[in-house]
Amino acid sequence: MQKATIKTIKEFGIYNKLKYERYTVNIDRSSNVVNNLSNVRKVLFNEEQLFLQVLIEGEASLYVFEDSNLIRYFYSKDQSKPKQLIFKKYVTFDNKIGTNNRFKQELWINLKCSDLSENVIENLDYTRSDLTRFFIKYNKCNNHEYTNFDKKEKKEFFNLSIRPGFNSSTLSIDNRNSSSRNTDFGNEIGFRLGIEAEFILPFNKNKWAIIIEPTYQYFKSEKESTYRSFNRHVKSDYKSIELPVGVRHYFFLNESSKVFINGSFVYDISFNSVIDFNYSKDLEINNGVNFAFGIGYKRNNKYSLELRYLTSRDVLNEYVSWDSQYKTLSVIFGYTLF
Repeated sequence: MQKATIKTIKEFGIYNKLKYERYTVNIDRSSNVVNNLSNVRKVLFNEEQLFLQVLIEGEASLYVFEDSNLIRYFYSKDQSKPKQLIFKKYVTFDNKIGTNNRFKQELWINLKCSDLSENVIENLDYTRSDLTRFFIKYNKCNNHEYTNFDKKEKKEFFNLSIRPGFNSSTLSIDNRNSSSRNTDFGNEIGFRLGIEAEFILPFNKNKWAIIIEPTYQYFKSEKESTYRSFNRHVKSDYKSIELPVGVRHYFFLNESSKVFINGSFVYDISFNSVIDFNYSKDLEINNGVNFAFGIGYKRNNKYSLELRYLTSRDVLNEYVSWDSQYKTLSVIFGYTLF
């Protein structure tokens, strides 16, 4: 059996779907990770033989090379040898993060078109989506045929994710007429399970989304106390379906990573939930409302981790003489099904 190597294969791919080509190119491998940034603005090239993935093939072609967290874009014009589009983060003399955006100048000088103003290039980000759109627009503007190997089979404007996690919750109840009946159930760790529907809004580079996440949660605790030689036993058994509806905003770190923040209005539907006293009438836990605020990280549009804080919710709101506070801090793991 003959073994193929980069020296023996010039190109490979799937017709009109995927294409890689071998080139000897100059590449800068400096890190864009904050803790590993160079303090030099200038790009340092090494000559390497690499397989570049073709994104747009035409009179002006766009390529990408990916190696772990390293992502570099290359371009060529009139079938010339690909050159790297220069983008580099570095640490300035006053210990701030600077950016070498030389790629914008290269595109402005070498890919002229009446539809591509200086303002369009100035607003370009060094991302697959922005650069792909730019090269498509350039080839169309100059009436050149091109092949888009980066086209998506479907528009990813909807995501459905399963979201298990853990709740760290506290519950306290207070009686306005008798402070001796006040009970602090303390902190309990419970499981939560949600199904999130995320609707990506088709503007502002898909940075905004509407989220709906029906979630099952529970809280169980018991407390004992002594009042006038009488033993008091109180149980809380709280189960509900939370219905958060909110807005999410993404901050893209690179092609595969993004941070997000979200805020939601939460309507809570309790069922078979009660505060059980051994010395007086039980209290039924009611439906309630509150707000939720979260911050998280998503990888490869597939895996996510979120820390979410839910503000205080009154679970005894239908009782005139009772007040309550139910608060939750959640750690949520996400897996996007589609």
